[in-house]
Amino acid sequence: MSDPLAGLYQELILEHSKRRDGEGLIEPFDAERFERNPTCGDEIRLRIRVDDAGAITELGWEGQGCSISQASSSVLAGLAPGLTRVDLEGRIEAFRELMRSRGGGVGDPEVLEDAVAFAGVSKFPMRVKCAMLAWTALEGCFAQLR
Repeated sequence: MSDPLAGLYQELILEHSKRRDGEGLIEPFDAERFERNPTCGDEIRLRIRVDDAGAITELGWEGQGCSISQASSSVLAGLAPGLTRVDLEGRIEAFRELMRSRGGGVGDPEVLEDAVAFAGVSKFPMRVKCAMLAWTALEGCFAQLR
């Protein structure tokens, strides 16, 4: 990744960590999941509401932790509404692959949107769990809907 692009991505992560799209728990909700990263103490409680077709109509979360976990939660909250479970499972897997790339992946902005900004995080294995926290919580919510 070029240095200017890395700088833009860092700015995007910092912006999301401050803006925190979707922050706040929703009521009513159809599924809820709490996740914690025992390595660093980051936490998230994520709730979703789905329509009859299985699309997420709303996603809300509360959490605490580093700017990476908070920004990743914000990005996911902006990405998820309107998408079906199948769509999101594909995006979660694409994000997981990006996080496993150890800095070699770039991600598809058409699929991951702002989440491509976390490509640089994949170089730091201890930070990957921070970035994945909200995405793993969403998978847990899907498991409750089965």
